[in-house]
Amino acid sequence: MSLKTRISDDMKAAMKAKETDKLATIRLLLAAIKQKEVDERIELDDASITAVIDKMIKQRRDSVEQYLAAQRADLADKERFEMDVLAGYLPQPLSDDEIAALIEQAVASTGAAGMQDMGKVMGVLRTQLTGRADMTVVSAKIKARLSA
Repeated sequence: MSLKTRISDDMKAAMKAKETDKLATIRLLLAAIKQKEVDERIELDDASITAVIDKMIKQRRDSVEQYLAAQRADLADKERFEMDVLAGYLPQPLSDDEIAALIEQAVASTGAAGMQDMGKVMGVLRTQLTGRADMTVVSAKIKARLSA
């Protein structure tokens, strides 16, 4: 089953169960997917949908920080709930050891020798790790590896 089909089925289930908060989040996700498809005039595959979900989670993570700084715990809780719903559609996250192994493979395959090759390594890893790892953490690990 494709990811888009699974999201649509979950929307129908949320309607039947009268889960209004979950339904609203799923509708936001479907709207974001549809918007991307219309803008680019393509049918999104699972990898592209995962990238959309990842972007939405990052937006909510930023919102949580801002709401907590403004002492609005109620709004931060709503954003956290949406993050949890969205995270349910992401693939299983990778462990630190798996990420380190992928970084080593990417460094070896690109022949990266220093920080000037960081873009090459990130380009190789981005497709493999989107939705499965926090790319800011991966970036820091790559920097540490290339500067050593």
